[in-house]
Amino acid sequence: MKKVCIALSALSMGLTAYAQTVTVDNYYNKETRKTKDGKTEDFHYLWTDREMSGFSILGETFLKNGAKALTTLTEAPTMQNLKKTDVYIIVDPDHLGDSPSPNYMDEKSAQLIANWVKAGGVLLLMGNDEANADLKHFNILAAKFGFTFNSDIILAVKNDEHFDDGGISTAGVGLFKTSKNIFIKNAASIAIQHTAVPLLTTKDGKNAMVTAKYGKGAVLAVGDPWLYNEYTNGRLPVRFENDKAAVDVVQWLLEKARKTK
Repeated sequence: MKKVCIALSALSMGLTAYAQTVTVDNYYNKETRKTKDGKTEDFHYLWTDREMSGFSILGETFLKNGAKALTTLTEAPTMQNLKKTDVYIIVDPDHLGDSPSPNYMDEKSAQLIANWVKAGGVLLLMGNDEANADLKHFNILAAKFGFTFNSDIILAVKNDEHFDDGGISTAGVGLFKTSKNIFIKNAASIAIQHTAVPLLTTKDGKNAMVTAKYGKGAVLAVGDPWLYNEYTNGRLPVRFENDKAAVDVVQWLLEKARKTK
């Protein structure tokens, strides 16, 4: 597991006893691009990616809210490497359009991750619409917690003139303590089989976000990467509070992790 950021001092925030390590996956999603000097670099949904495609703002939000460290898991999960983290995030798993040889989720890894959650781990699963992610294999893991990502698109947004098509109210939803209205674009809906419960539902009754309690741990799932820099950097119209929602989600994940210790 690669450590990619020096943590904000938890001591200065009075959170030393509760500080957690947060890990983002860079194995199931391992997109690369060429740099100007011809080298190949990883990008997309990474703490170190400060462009529209990255998670740098989300990472900073974790640190500001008491996380001890941000790490990146560049290999398949094992009991050994998962023991080093408290919150594990898997986002937009690759299909053949993203990589000529994707690392697909399989039963062995799914069960291992489920065992980690059962023992107290906190898991955030962020899907995507089927055209942009491998949902078939991802659902091997999701099904462990009583839900699966569907092969559809909800909150479909054509362009910047139709932002409201991606709007969804979070008012009155316990997880979202400060944000009242958020923007999620072109997400996969989520079907519940058992255990999981809906958290956010569209106007036509489709689940955009669900949660599940599993043993000592917890799972939060949403059908889109959603909190990457493009939608948390202030570009959206002010009526959409994705920046506040990022804080709400981060605090929920960290609090769930602290309760298991």
